[in-house]
Amino acid sequence: MNIPMEKLLKRFESYVKFDTQSDENSETYPSTEKQKDLSKYLFRELKGLGLSEVEINDYGYVFGTLPANLDHQSNDEIPTIGFIAHVDTSPEVSGANVKPIRHKNYQGGEIVLPGDKTQVLKLETDPELKNCVGNDIITSDGTTLLGADNKAGIAEIITAIEYLKNNKDLNYGKIRIAFTVDEEVGQGTKYFDIKKLGAKYAYTIDGETAGEIEDETFCADTVTITINGVNMHPGYAKNKLVNAVKIASQFISQLPRDSMSPETTEKREGYIHVHAINGGVETTVIKFLIRDFTEDGLKEKEKYLKDLLDKVMKNYPKANADFKIEESYRNMKYILDKYPNVMNYAMEAVERSGLKPHKNLIRGGTDGARLSFQGLPTPNVFTGGHNFHSKREWISLQHMGKAVETIIHIAQIWAEKGEK
Repeated sequence: MNIPMEKLLKRFESYVKFDTQSDENSETYPSTEKQKDLSKYLFRELKGLGLSEVEINDYGYVFGTLPANLDHQSNDEIPTIGFIAHVDTSPEVSGANVKPIRHKNYQGGEIVLPGDKTQVLKLETDPELKNCVGNDIITSDGTTLLGADNKAGIAEIITAIEYLKNNKDLNYGKIRIAFTVDEEVGQGTKYFDIKKLGAKYAYTIDGETAGEIEDETFCADTVTITINGVNMHPGYAKNKLVNAVKIASQFISQLPRDSMSPETTEKREGYIHVHAINGGVETTVIKFLIRDFTEDGLKEKEKYLKDLLDKVMKNYPKANADFKIEESYRNMKYILDKYPNVMNYAMEAVERSGLKPHKNLIRGGTDGARLSFQGLPTPNVFTGGHNFHSKREWISLQHMGKAVETIIHIAQIWAEKGEK
């Protein structure tokens, strides 16, 4: 395919210059109003491309349609397919004043980012660079993240849609695209209307390494522990004061040091993550993120945490503790396994693009997990990016092109094979 690579890059560079950082502490939706600046820009761009049913709602979601070019399409034979990406960037690293840099024809070795020369890409820490020799590597200047997560996905979707629209010899069914907000703070689908999207199956373009299709996420819960002590004037506190901060400290200190945490686990290992702690003598609140690839694994970790809490609290009869579990999301594989074509067609699309396809799992969540459980099976497709949420974030332009090809092939394969 003759993908317009310079146009793809220019499109991507224009998106990353929008500061769309979301805010996990905000009580508004979206969590930051500035996300809508990019949403409005995308709305105008889709209009300019001549797509139909282009709209933006009050939440900042953007929708558009590329109508089928097959007269015989029916919903039974060729379902409407959705492609989804998110406009926001991580709260963890600044996304303001991003200065994208193109490192042409990478030949190996280190890439030192000029804005902060302590930020260095090298094969020891970024082994995927060895598969990008001869490619153009895109980074920030090292003072901000790049924003490939997920503005690369947006650029790839729009470039693929434009390619399909301009190449009348390619067959495809009806395609719906959607750009969401607040994905990075776990709220990307909070007000997302699946019926409005109107797709039977969808794909988030939000993955990393070229060729990967992700069909598994963690199962995720949040555990909130509230420890209630007994406050008292410290000058008259003997045998009366019970310090909730000290109880919380003792509890946390008894968690495993060499296992069951994010920094000690990998691959299919789940974890218990102390995410936040705040409060004082009378009341201290601890939040834990619980992650595992199975629901049974979640329950085991939650039971472990509850048993440990009960053990610690026995030493403080005047204090009490509340243990609350909130469900976040579940492994989308539970749903995707019921619809094998969704993954099979994506894997075939990767192969047609000239890459070796491989399934992978996400040690995290995705909009696709929630959408799958809401009735829209949605695996995750690679963008070609790496080191997301980091000043060392980078992406290969050529791998972005392969993501564009994969999206185009997904649309074609569904038109060829339908629900067979």
